[in-house]
Amino acid sequence: MSITSRLVAVAVSASAVTAFAAGALDKTECIAPAKPGGGFDLTCKLVQSALQEGKFIADPMRVTYMPGGIGAVAYNTVIAQKPDAANAIVAFSGGSLLNLAQGKFGRYTENDVRWLAAIGTDYGAVVVAENSPFKSLKDVMAAIKADPTKVVLGAGGTVGSQDWMKAALTARAAGVNPKTMRYVAFEGGGEALTALQGGHIHVFTGDAAEAGQQIKAGAKVRILAVMNDKRLSGDMASIPTAAEQGYDVEWPIVRGFYLGPKVSDADYKVWADTFTKLMATPAYDKLRSERGLFPLALTGAPLDAYVKKQVAGYRKLAEEFGLNVVPAK
Repeated sequence: MSITSRLVAVAVSASAVTAFAAGALDKTECIAPAKPGGGFDLTCKLVQSALQEGKFIADPMRVTYMPGGIGAVAYNTVIAQKPDAANAIVAFSGGSLLNLAQGKFGRYTENDVRWLAAIGTDYGAVVVAENSPFKSLKDVMAAIKADPTKVVLGAGGTVGSQDWMKAALTARAAGVNPKTMRYVAFEGGGEALTALQGGHIHVFTGDAAEAGQQIKAGAKVRILAVMNDKRLSGDMASIPTAAEQGYDVEWPIVRGFYLGPKVSDADYKVWADTFTKLMATPAYDKLRSERGLFPLALTGAPLDAYVKKQVAGYRKLAEEFGLNVVPAK
């Protein structure tokens, strides 16, 4: 091959890469699988800001909401109707993986999408209304133990969801049978927090970052405990862990994105490389911490392995609670 031919080949190759980039990162969309105000919304808004401010995309990313089945509707829609939509990323959390382990996304499993990036982690939290008589996690558990029918817990997810699991694990740690809990399921954390402030539920077992963002926005709620092995930093440094209050309960919550199963390897690589570069910047660290999320940066194969391991662990936990478990295909 002549030098001229090689130069032409390189130019064609470069233009092809540019075309792929334009396809994947042109008119981008982030699908939040719930109503506005919850953790999926937070995840999309974080990346929307980071991509725009870092000039990784030309036009602002559009955030759309696809509630239903705590992620099931979005998962099924992307796989069945938008499998090759290279410009649409979908938010997921540890709760999504827990639901997959229990077959709550229908016939699809963790092997049916392309796991793209984990952009941070959150932790479970026990939250009450600002005017609640409960001043600590011990107060909550003492009340539940005295009469489980008198304390109404609520969160974004039905029995077997991660928010239910947080409540169940906490109750179990206190010697209370989770089956005796009064638990009200909401479509997302935003709805549950609204119900908490309205007095319709007494305790919200949600996410620390989600609750923290709502407090900053004016929500009249208090966080009684975080489910981590050590206290969180920043605004939440004063909040004790569940373990400090006598309950050995930890619940980390990965937050990230997946793509449809038929998105090309080239477009997938454009997204993965973009997230890798994005998450390595100090500007991203600032945006992530402002939203209460803690460092966890995984893309590509390492994320895929992490997801598969988490789902396997959730299947085991679901079995312990007598919940439905569906093996991977």
